[in-house]
Amino acid sequence: MAISDVKEYAHLTEEDVEAIGRELDAIRRDVEESRGERDARYVRNTIRLQRGLEIGGRVVLLGSRKRPLWLLGTTMLSLSKIIENMELGHNVMHGQWDWMNDPEVHSANWEWDNADPSAHWKVTHNHHHHKYTNILGMDDDVGYGVLRVTRDQRWKPYYLGNVAYNAILASLFQYGIAIQLLELGKVLQGRDDREKTKALSKEVLAKIGKQNLRDYVVYPALTGKAWKSTIKANATANFVRNLWTNAVIFCGHFPDGAEKFTKQDIETETHAEWYLRRCWARRTFRAARSWTS
Repeated sequence: MAISDVKEYAHLTEEDVEAIGRELDAIRRDVEESRGERDARYVRNTIRLQRGLEIGGRVVLLGSRKRPLWLLGTTMLSLSKIIENMELGHNVMHGQWDWMNDPEVHSANWEWDNADPSAHWKVTHNHHHHKYTNILGMDDDVGYGVLRVTRDQRWKPYYLGNVAYNAILASLFQYGIAIQLLELGKVLQGRDDREKTKALSKEVLAKIGKQNLRDYVVYPALTGKAWKSTIKANATANFVRNLWTNAVIFCGHFPDGAEKFTKQDIETETHAEWYLRRCWARRTFRAARSWTS
């Protein structure tokens, strides 16, 4: 649906909508001008926290054959992965901290703890998702090519398995994100640029191989006789992180009330209307003291 069809905005004139756009631009300028040492201190402290949890978790897992230490190490590692993905990786790769001119937290340099190469994510998320939020056929986050999350998607018997598909997707979420840019639907239909697909596939496989080598070979080997329990701890931490990110993303983008749009809806869309569409394509939810970004 177009912004003009949303009842809360249907009464607004074009001048009203453009005025809202100017107000939001002003808010953005105010925020950009207010950034300073307090913000820089926050991201640096968050990095220290995340790395402390990861290193501490790895050390604790040296004794992972003991159940209490396995639980503690796994919890620390799970928290580390959640913070790295949702509060650091997500925001850094958005360019949120580029203003600091610090190579460590610059969007061009950050490679996150995830099977999806950062360069791929910045295309599927920063461009496809945020520019074309919840537009069918343009934003691949609408169902990830697997799920039916809106009545605007044509129903097929295949979608009877939605619950099972989402359970699998949530469990393996980092891999679902990793193959997103490959657009396997087009590949299966023979509508892709085969050379480009091969190049992108090599990059995905290389990143997956690097992640798995680290989590399931190198770190377990460093724990000696505890290698089996360390593998289980790493797999559990990845699983917890996958469930967390899946839940946060789905709660923010697909609950009742988060509107979906079509390509025709944005043919004459103005900058101000883009702001309003973005507001209606998402939902904000409250969580207890946690990182939801």
